[in-house]
Amino acid sequence: MEPATSQGKSEATENFPVAARFLSRPHRASVMAFYRAARAADDIADDPDLPADEKVARLDALAVEWLPSPHLAKLLQAFRQDATKTRYRDWSDLMLYCRFSAVPVGRFLLDLHGEGRAAYPAADALCTVLQVLNHLQDCGDDYRMLDRVYLPTAWMNAEGAQLADLGEGRTQPALRRVLDRALDRVDELLVQARPLSRQVADRRLALQAAITVAVAERLAQKLRRRDPLASRVRLSKPGYAAACARGGLRWLLRR
Repeated sequence: MEPATSQGKSEATENFPVAARFLSRPHRASVMAFYRAARAADDIADDPDLPADEKVARLDALAVEWLPSPHLAKLLQAFRQDATKTRYRDWSDLMLYCRFSAVPVGRFLLDLHGEGRAAYPAADALCTVLQVLNHLQDCGDDYRMLDRVYLPTAWMNAEGAQLADLGEGRTQPALRRVLDRALDRVDELLVQARPLSRQVADRRLALQAAITVAVAERLAQKLRRRDPLASRVRLSKPGYAAACARGGLRWLLRR
């Protein structure tokens, strides 16, 4: 379960080829086709050299190909929004964006595997977590390269953080408080996401869900301790392997 969103959000789409290896072979081609479509639109939306109207025109040109897929159609709404919207008023505003930028990916995977809609809420929460973590990882680059800020404006104002803080080489205390508020919400969403592996019947997809939750937990913890403006916060290979092992063990114990 990965949100499909180059630049700040490309980490999500780059995980698609990795995730596909955990899934059954018959589904991999569909997953990769979804990935390629989302990545093509993402590259347009996050191109710093294209004006907004040109981005929208190019995204509209892709829409005809996407019409048969309601999940890709919803993603297209998020990419259009990325082309034209650079600020988010509050957490609810950001969550509305995630309904189009992240949620469709998890639902696509559930539908592809013939899973019931009962797993939608947990999958929605997990994909939203991954999207927000990507925003936090790339908050400096998003601001410097695209003048795009996903951190809620209301939180920035309440904590006394300035937009210019995002262009610095280290996180100021006020901005750190904003990041931690976002991570508090991530923790709440992770509580909702953890049951997903038990709700999914397909064993490979359930394993992927358990591993993804564990990776998200570890990354959220690392973002608490590290400064995303000083360097990109990511899991090391040993850290990623440890998270995968933890998720796999949880999956085994809960089956």
